[in-house]
Amino acid sequence: MNTDRRTFIKASVAGVAAIASSGAASASVQGAPSAAPGGAFADMAGVYTALFTPYTADNRVNEEMVERLVEYGLSNGVRGFYLTGGTGEGLLLSKEERKQVYRTAARAARGRAKLIAHVGCVNTDDAVELARAAADIGCDWVSSIPPVYYGQKPDDVFNHYRRISEATDLPFLIYAANGVVNPEKDVRFFKLRNVKGMKYTGTTFYDVQRLRRRLDKETFFVSGSDQHFVGALAFGDVFSGSIGTLQNVIPAHFVKIWKLALANDFRAAAQVQAEANRAVEFVCHTFPKQSLRKAAMRYIGFDCGMFRPPHEPYTEAEYADFCAKADKLGILKKNA
Repeated sequence: MNTDRRTFIKASVAGVAAIASSGAASASVQGAPSAAPGGAFADMAGVYTALFTPYTADNRVNEEMVERLVEYGLSNGVRGFYLTGGTGEGLLLSKEERKQVYRTAARAARGRAKLIAHVGCVNTDDAVELARAAADIGCDWVSSIPPVYYGQKPDDVFNHYRRISEATDLPFLIYAANGVVNPEKDVRFFKLRNVKGMKYTGTTFYDVQRLRRRLDKETFFVSGSDQHFVGALAFGDVFSGSIGTLQNVIPAHFVKIWKLALANDFRAAAQVQAEANRAVEFVCHTFPKQSLRKAAMRYIGFDCGMFRPPHEPYTEAEYADFCAKADKLGILKKNA
C-alpha cells in the first residue's frame, strides 16, 4: 500500500464527507482513479446489509420488521442496505412486493443510509420497471444480476445491463454473483451510461483488480463474500466496502473489520474476520435448510419468517436445535 493510499485511508476514518468536500483522493497504480471513493462516491464507502425480506405469519412483506432491521443496521454502523437481492429473495417476490420493500426501507432510513435497489428479474422489462420505481422512491443506486436462465450470450448480458442502466439517472451497480470476472471483456459494461461499479461475490480479487485498472473513470467496487472481506480490502486499490448476508446478524463485526482496515490494522481486522467466519460457517453451512439462515434473525430478536418456496420451512424442533447450538457458539447476540 503506497503512502498516498495510507493517507487517504487515515483521512477516511475521520470522515469520508470531509474527503469529498476537500477533493482529497489518492492515485492508484497505472494512473487509474482511486478505488476508495472520493468525489461523488465518497459517501458510499462502508458496510452494507444485504437485507433479508421479512414476512408476516400470512407470508406478506412485514413492513414493521423491515423498519426494525434498518434501524438495527444503522445502530451498528452500517452505511446502507442492498434491497431484494439474493439474500432478500428478490426473484421470489412480486414486483409490487419489491417496490414495497424499497418504499419501506426508504421511509425507515429517512436519509440516514444509502439504499441500493436490486432490480434483477428474469424479464428485462420488469427490471427496467423496478429501476424506475426505485428512482421514484428515492433509492440511491440500482443494481442487477446478469440475465437469469434466458439471455446467456455476451451480447444479451450487455443489452440487459444497457437497458437497466439507461432507465434512470441513478448510478448502476453490476452484480457479479457468479464470482467470475473477465477483465478484458467486462470493460465494455463500464462504457454504458450510469454503470459506476460492481458488487463482486467471489474470491478472484486479482481479476477484479485487473478489471478496475482498465477503467478510465471513477468507480465503486464492493465485496459480496462475507468470509473474505479482509482479503478483499487487502487489495487496497479495488474494494470500498462490502455487501453481505451476515451483516444482518452480526453487523458490528463487519463494521469493525472495515474500520480496522481503514486504520491499516489488518492483523486486528483478521482476528475479527476469524470470529465472523465462525458465525458464517454456523449460519450458512451447518444446517441444510436455507430458512435456518432467517432463524438466526429470530434468535437475535427479529423474527423474519421463513424463506419462500422452493425453500423448505424449518420446524420448531430444528429451531430449538439451532438455538442450542447458537448458545454454545456465543457469537450471535440477542437483541430482544
